[in-house]
Amino acid sequence: MTNELQAIGSMILEKKHVIAEEVHKDRLTGVARPDAILRNFEELEPKILEIRAEFISLFGNALINHQDKQKALNEIEEWGRKNGDYIFHLGVALDEALKDTSFYRQYIWKAIKDTSKETAVSAEAIFEIVDIIDPLLDKAVYYFSLTYVDNFQRSLENAHTAFLELSVPVVPLGPEIGILPLIGNIDTERARLLMEETLKHAEKLKLSHLVIDLSGVLTVDTMVADQLFKVIDALALIGVKTIITGIRPEVSHTMVSLGVNLNHLTVKGTLHQALKELKFFSVC
Repeated sequence: MTNELQAIGSMILEKKHVIAEEVHKDRLTGVARPDAILRNFEELEPKILEIRAEFISLFGNALINHQDKQKALNEIEEWGRKNGDYIFHLGVALDEALKDTSFYRQYIWKAIKDTSKETAVSAEAIFEIVDIIDPLLDKAVYYFSLTYVDNFQRSLENAHTAFLELSVPVVPLGPEIGILPLIGNIDTERARLLMEETLKHAEKLKLSHLVIDLSGVLTVDTMVADQLFKVIDALALIGVKTIITGIRPEVSHTMVSLGVNLNHLTVKGTLHQALKELKFFSVC
């Protein structure tokens, strides 16, 4: 049986480019424009064909070296991780990429079937080939998908971090005066970033006064109020005086219900009133 497996494996290696071409051609049948799946498709097509041939060769090697199953698994994992990363960065959707799986299975087995017709292959050998090829194909899909999803998760986390950083925009209005317009809800993560980014920008812009405008904040709970006080206290330690503006009626009601004491804070109804107190208009 070993000779039969090695013969089939050698055949797959010899025909890897032919099988890759068949997979590639059939895969694109019915796709009006491959560029709809992948930008710069014509430039990348030779690389994609090489990836296909490399993948198919892994199954040939697995049959030739069928007694070393761990080596085949390691090579499949390496291929799945490498190309999961590559396809992700090409911008191909995961569900689109995974459509290739059935084509690989179909054409690898077609090549094996054609060879079996020319050279008698025992039923025992066929069952052994099934036990080798199908699990490897499943493992390739697993590692490919795992790597793709890991990349996707990291991209979401990076986008979320970038969004949070943009959600704490300290804007310089003039000499030593800045404004921090807060919009939307403030959760624990954004509250933490609020402290870090506000202090960093206040020091970088050499501010003496910072107006924190809450007109875009719909709700304030004890966590938000506590974090705002911490930011104001931290700013005071680096010589920055804070003015709160734009507290909405419903927010003021909530703050009173929570027992928030604003007596030690400078609070103005509008940004215009705050800037007027800072004599911003006369400076301009």
